[in-house]
Amino acid sequence: MEQWFRNRCCARLVQPGRAPAIEEDGKVVFDSNAILLHLTDKTGQFAPPAGAERADVLSWLFFVATGVSPFSGQAVHFVHMCPEDLPYAKNRYLKEVERHYSVMDKRLGETEWLAGADYSIADIAAWGWLNVAGFILGETGLSRWPNLERLHTAISARPAAARANAAKETLPFKKDFDDQAARALFPQNFAT
Repeated sequence: MEQWFRNRCCARLVQPGRAPAIEEDGKVVFDSNAILLHLTDKTGQFAPPAGAERADVLSWLFFVATGVSPFSGQAVHFVHMCPEDLPYAKNRYLKEVERHYSVMDKRLGETEWLAGADYSIADIAAWGWLNVAGFILGETGLSRWPNLERLHTAISARPAAARANAAKETLPFKKDFDDQAARALFPQNFAT
């Protein structure tokens, strides 16, 4: 994967903790959305155009970054990782995921892609979470949001998305959620 990434972006993957990051020419760019913006600036691919269309791309990109991502992450934590059963927390974060999905679904009833007529980094950012909707929301997944299902299917059919999905099968991910994994993910819960 690192070689593939280096060939495509002339960058080197780094792991400065848990945030996705790349290092290029001694400069570290971290956070998925900052990386997307950086790579669009560098390559020109999927770059937000000027004017109102740029505002649409950035608005939807940050909708994903500040809404979909944190609420989805918290839903995953409280539904799958939390050592206590906290119904309030589960309900709060799952309902917010559903609300954000409803907003995106409504938008996609009006446009082909989140930011309008063209595929953009906003769609790429959303796809990462849509791709794990079944894990977040259970077996119903995206079935309540037909326009999001359409978006997910369209992006999943793209060669880059297919490569990303295939990479999950070849990269060595830790499967067990044991003490070592808990300490890596939630160090604040353990005495130093």
